[in-house]
Amino acid sequence: MNSDMNDTESVLSQNELEENVQKSPPSFPEGGTKGWLAVLACWCVMFNTFGYINAFGIYETYYQETFLKNETSSNIAWIGSLQTFFMFSAGLVSGPLMDRFGPRVIMIPCSMLFVLSVMLTSLCTDYYQFILAQGVLGGLTNGLTYTPALTAVNHYFMKKRPLAIGIASSGSSLAGVIFPVALDRMLNKTNLGFGWSVRIIGFLMLALSIIACVTVSSNAPKRKSGSPFVFAAWKNPSYTMQIAGLFLVIWALFVPFFYIPSYAETIGISLQMSFYLIAITNAGSMFGRLLGGALANQIGRFNALAGSSVICGILTLCWLSINSLSGMIVFSILFGFFSGTVIGLFPASIAMTAPQPNQIGSYMGMGFGVLSIAGLTGTPITGAMITQYGSYHPAMIFAGVCSLAGAAVIFGARLRLAGTQLIA
Repeated sequence: MNSDMNDTESVLSQNELEENVQKSPPSFPEGGTKGWLAVLACWCVMFNTFGYINAFGIYETYYQETFLKNETSSNIAWIGSLQTFFMFSAGLVSGPLMDRFGPRVIMIPCSMLFVLSVMLTSLCTDYYQFILAQGVLGGLTNGLTYTPALTAVNHYFMKKRPLAIGIASSGSSLAGVIFPVALDRMLNKTNLGFGWSVRIIGFLMLALSIIACVTVSSNAPKRKSGSPFVFAAWKNPSYTMQIAGLFLVIWALFVPFFYIPSYAETIGISLQMSFYLIAITNAGSMFGRLLGGALANQIGRFNALAGSSVICGILTLCWLSINSLSGMIVFSILFGFFSGTVIGLFPASIAMTAPQPNQIGSYMGMGFGVLSIAGLTGTPITGAMITQYGSYHPAMIFAGVCSLAGAAVIFGARLRLAGTQLIA
């Protein structure tokens, strides 16, 4: 009897201890060796994941002229859209797993499977093969590494979080500069062919994956009880409104990345230069992620996120009147910069709404799960518009209006947070 009472008291005291830990304000080291190594790991993952997707416009154009010349723009866009969809939706699994087990358990096997997907893509020739290897397997394994790597950075930083995420996400921008130039050279200036061109990229990704798996870590206590998902997050208006606004922005954001090369060809720009426009866009994006993170610490993260989304919408509408190489270069630089700011800031702004570090993975995973639908449908919708109307203008209008509407909703989420310490 006494033993049972002692066991009960022990369980109660343990529960009280866990409850007190949850209620205590979280603390962040704001860096340190492990913190900056986590940034390095995330940089490598972003290079392999978002950077690979940012360069899909190169694949879109190449597939249209070679393997998939009988497919429509919308059908080919589904390959990249599936990749984006699974990259975000996999966060529904990897986010809660990150909160419970830490990053390495997830990232080591999934990184190897991602490299395998790239190698399998190099062997593809038919549409369904590209869908399965590049779209489904590539996107799914992308997402299973992407969310834990981002969450790990958020565990080490709060005040410096936008800067840390901006530095980490610059990896995808650098990849977006390297991939178009490298693919253009290998596909059009050498005898390597498609297979070995893609395999060389795969070996580069393998090296970066190894670095990421070695350097990633988390200092947050593991969440050992409760539902894998923190459903209470959806009762927080600042969280739900932010996700709704980001849905509209993500719906629009990938349209230029997918269609700049093919649009450039329609106005008389050479294939080689159209490839370089994607590289220019991603170069601008790299500066946007780095400088946007620093700017967010000065004007507020939601202000910077909403403001950059507004500018992306305006630029996309201005794209309607661009019909020269010089205009496309200016558009690519400016859109790259401000879209890079959006991509660099939105994970940090989602993480802000999580009350404890060991809930950040679930908050991000649930949000990414919703955003995956935007990533899945945005470019096929605009691709269908291009095919239906024989013009890129309806797609540009759709993307521009969505980005402006999303910015307004994000600013509404910012107003819900006004007056709290989270809006720092």
